[in-house]
Amino acid sequence: MLSLKDIKKDYVVGDSTVSALKGVSIDFRENEFVSILGPSGCGKTTLLNIIGGLDRYTSGDLNINGKSTKDFKDCDWDSYRNHSIGFVFQSYNLIPHQTVLSNVELALTLSGVSKSERRERAVKALEQVGLGDQLHKKPNQMSGGQMQRVAIARALVNEPDILLADEPTGALDTETSVQIMELLKSISKDKLIIMVTHNPELAMKYSSRIIKLLDGKVIDDSDPLDKNVVEPIKKPEKEPTKADKKAAKKERKKLKTSMSFLTALSLSRNNLMTKKARTLLTSFAGSIGIIGIALILSISNGVQLYIDQVQSDTLSSYPLQITKTTASIGEIMNTMAKNHEDSAKHDKDKVYSQNAMGEMINTLMEETKVNNLEKFKKYLDDNSDLKDLTSDVQYTYATTLNVFTESDSGVMQVNPSTLLEDMGYMSSTQMEAMSMSGSMGGMGTDVWSEMIDNEELIDKQYDVIAGRLPEKYNEVVLVVDKNNEINDYVLYSLGLLDPSSLNGIVRRAMAGEDISVDSEQHVYTYDELLDLKFKVVPTPYLYKKKDGVWEDMTGDESYMKKAVANGTEISVVGILRPDEDASSASISGAIGYRHDLMTYLIDEVDNSEIVKEQIANPDIDVFTGLKFKTDENAADTDSSSETVSDSTADTESKADETADSSDTDKKAGLVAGDSSMEIPEGMTEEQYKALMEQSGASDTGELADMGMNAMGSMDMSAIQGGDMSSLTETQKKYIASLSDEQMELMKQMLKEQSDTNADQLANSGKYSTSNYDNNMKTLGYSVVEDPDSINIYPVDFASKEKIIDIIDDYNDSVDEEDKIEYTDYVGLMMSSITSIINAISYVLIAFVAISLVVSSIMIGIITYISVLERTKEIGILRSIGASKRDISRVFNAETVIVGFVAGALGIIISYLLTIPINMIIAHLTDVPIRASIPVSAAVVLIAISVCLTLIAGLFPSRVAAKKDPVIALRTE
Repeated sequence: MLSLKDIKKDYVVGDSTVSALKGVSIDFRENEFVSILGPSGCGKTTLLNIIGGLDRYTSGDLNINGKSTKDFKDCDWDSYRNHSIGFVFQSYNLIPHQTVLSNVELALTLSGVSKSERRERAVKALEQVGLGDQLHKKPNQMSGGQMQRVAIARALVNEPDILLADEPTGALDTETSVQIMELLKSISKDKLIIMVTHNPELAMKYSSRIIKLLDGKVIDDSDPLDKNVVEPIKKPEKEPTKADKKAAKKERKKLKTSMSFLTALSLSRNNLMTKKARTLLTSFAGSIGIIGIALILSISNGVQLYIDQVQSDTLSSYPLQITKTTASIGEIMNTMAKNHEDSAKHDKDKVYSQNAMGEMINTLMEETKVNNLEKFKKYLDDNSDLKDLTSDVQYTYATTLNVFTESDSGVMQVNPSTLLEDMGYMSSTQMEAMSMSGSMGGMGTDVWSEMIDNEELIDKQYDVIAGRLPEKYNEVVLVVDKNNEINDYVLYSLGLLDPSSLNGIVRRAMAGEDISVDSEQHVYTYDELLDLKFKVVPTPYLYKKKDGVWEDMTGDESYMKKAVANGTEISVVGILRPDEDASSASISGAIGYRHDLMTYLIDEVDNSEIVKEQIANPDIDVFTGLKFKTDENAADTDSSSETVSDSTADTESKADETADSSDTDKKAGLVAGDSSMEIPEGMTEEQYKALMEQSGASDTGELADMGMNAMGSMDMSAIQGGDMSSLTETQKKYIASLSDEQMELMKQMLKEQSDTNADQLANSGKYSTSNYDNNMKTLGYSVVEDPDSINIYPVDFASKEKIIDIIDDYNDSVDEEDKIEYTDYVGLMMSSITSIINAISYVLIAFVAISLVVSSIMIGIITYISVLERTKEIGILRSIGASKRDISRVFNAETVIVGFVAGALGIIISYLLTIPINMIIAHLTDVPIRASIPVSAAVVLIAISVCLTLIAGLFPSRVAAKKDPVIALRTE
């Protein structure tokens, strides 16, 4: 069964070699009680360790069941110890933090025995040694004899073939020693027991065979096996077949020991629980880095949430805008910058002019293009990725939203607003430009604006303080500011205040007239505002057919009352107030309407009688009944146009000929052809004189009189003929007072008006001065598939970049004429935001990296200390068959536990610390930043803590796995 053949064991100590065993050869029977006697240092324990597979022999051979162990690997020795050997040590070598039952079960866990079977066999082994009622005690709660019985039960539980006892009674009193020896003797009936002892009396009394060692050699054997048994002649071994090799490999795999990670966790948990205070302090020390990271992340998360909100709010006000006619602002700026650099290539000895205006106009003309939005809209609608990247994609149309309100005094136009024009603040052309700027994200003049089609975003940006959000096309909301106030401009525009009281007020104020404006603070209840009603009238319904042509009826009060009465009623169903934490708002006006109101309006316009008539007769102007001028009929008017142009040229020539007469005559000739100058509406002559004073006229009274009379009574036809005699002295004096710049402007106006007059004269009564496209635009005709502009609202800046990539991909896939030019207002305003955010992120990452490195080093040191403390436990585990990998797994499990506790503790402390941090932030700044740790981040941080401690513990666990089990067992 077990045979030692010329076993030698040498130890290298420094430069010398010590021989512990010198050619020991012993054969053992399958069941006998063998005692090995000898003085200290004779090699007894070394021989026992070699038999038990804890130590390796230098030379010779150890045969187990006729099989040589020369080629045994570590896994073979582990399996041998676990399945064939049971150890009983002098100092018991029980794991102190495990219960009695767990100590006994431990060897079975390495064998892969199921939990139920493991429990049953462990209880049976303990009952066999008389400890069936002590299952749940810890080793330190038992006597020496009881602990040795536990050790014997642990050695027997795996039903080994050999039981090795190293001084089993060395630490026991006489009575207990006898009990242990009786127990071992009873076991020897079925197993081979090899006991090392210094007590010859016990050996003589209980052993069936005594072997004496001296200086590493066997000097006596009371019952050697070779005296009684003649070894049979060995048959030559056959070459193993493939089936034999496969069966042997399967058997080895079956016998292979392995500790599950759960068992390792249990061992480490029990060990850590015996040192609760130290474990808690260690975990706290390990959590410091996690706390630092968590706090940085909490503040970063708060800032990021704020930035995300700002991004979302900002991008909801400044979308990526694509219009039908557009110019790339970026390209214009780049081109102008390049042209400026090129123009600066000259010496600096003189002052040179810079052609900035010319460059700007030329560049604008070169960079302006028409976008094919119909094709691009289809591309966007088919793009599945766009939905996740945007808050909304808004299609706007040229259809005018005509909104009116009814009162006892008549109807009032609410949208488009004419309030500023009525006040005399700006002209209708300027009003149109302001409205366009409002559509581009600026501050327009209209108080009605389309809401973004994203209820979630609106809920974040606004609080519904009364009513609800609109659900139908004919429902709108009123938007107040954060103080529940409405700008009086909105009140006048909506008719809540009388706008007629402001007519001409700007002009009167500039003229020095004393004026008064209603400054009283008006108060409205929610119910009063929710009772507001408006009427929407499609543009075609503002025209009436008379005598075969369509006439604009906006000046007919009775017609307008009827048209407005028949219009679509719009109700205010909710009042919104911007959220306190919202940095921007998506509704630019005071009244927000749904996109389907515009869709409804487009359908109404498209199905109107006048639009259908214009579509059916694309060559006829429905407003005049005249044909549109086209390239084919343009030749008919060339001769008449040339005649009129020649007349104009003759007039200018004659005016030039009078230049020699006087400077005044020359200027009078340049003014020829201009229409009479009128006093602006709402101004008296005195007011106009005051305005002239503010304009810097030299002789205020005289020039004011001249300004009033000069243009009004001038005979333009006489001037065009070069006759200056018709001018009065006052008129000549007025013309002479004009500056050269004013005269140049007059000259340009004269030329433009002359050209226009020539064209109108040539076409008079023959062709329409408009065209088909202008008429359709005037009527508000639109096609849903072909928007006038597209506003893309990205979710955040990262999404904006991806959307730009999508646009670039589209441009790469189409012809040059179909490429899209877009305007990125946010990109122009905040081009450096990405670099700033990246810089902040890099700084935070640097802090995090430092914290992680410090935490990792500390955990590694703590784990190494744990390895030193549990060295004896390493030896015990190796003695019962644990492999090096199992030992590593035990300490890896400990680092996992410490890492988890450290991470969880760090998160809990960090959550508590965010309370005072938020109080400090709120005290120091008005920015709504709230430090908070997201649940996902908390989970990730705990996982990172576990991973880091696991990595940090790899080296200590490796050291533990490499420890010599013999030396480990000697450690106290």
